Amino acid sequence: MLNKMFKSVLEQDRASVVLCDLEHIIVYMNPAAIDNYGKRGGAKLIGRSLLDCHNENSVEVIKKVVAWFGESKQNNMIYTFFNAKDNKDVYMVALRDDDGTLIGYYEKHEYRNKETASVYDFSHSL
Repeated sequence: MLNKMFKSVLEQDRASVVLCDLEHIIVYMNPAAIDNYGKRGGAKLIGRSLLDCHNENSVEVIKKVVAWFGESKQNNMIYTFFNAKDNKDVYMVALRDDDGTLIGYYEKHEYRNKETASVYDFSHSL
């Protein structure tokens, strides 16, 4: 039941969520990510290397961040850039199993835009 709840959290998120294993293989994309990366292949990216989607400099930085995640169980999130077009901060976040072993990573998007929906407006879904 809990796994279904966690998956539902990801599925409902309006921000893109792309989970990668330690080999940089995309293992999951939520609907927002599939839509957002539609021009690059959308759901067809699942099972492919994330590194194939980035330039040489970005690949080097991604590998350095993942190595840093592996150095300590406390190394779990790092700020990567501000996306001015979408007004959001972007982070890389470590994914760990129950004993703290690094098992993968994902990119976290935090939008700075103020919500435009009315508070508790039941006539409209987000």
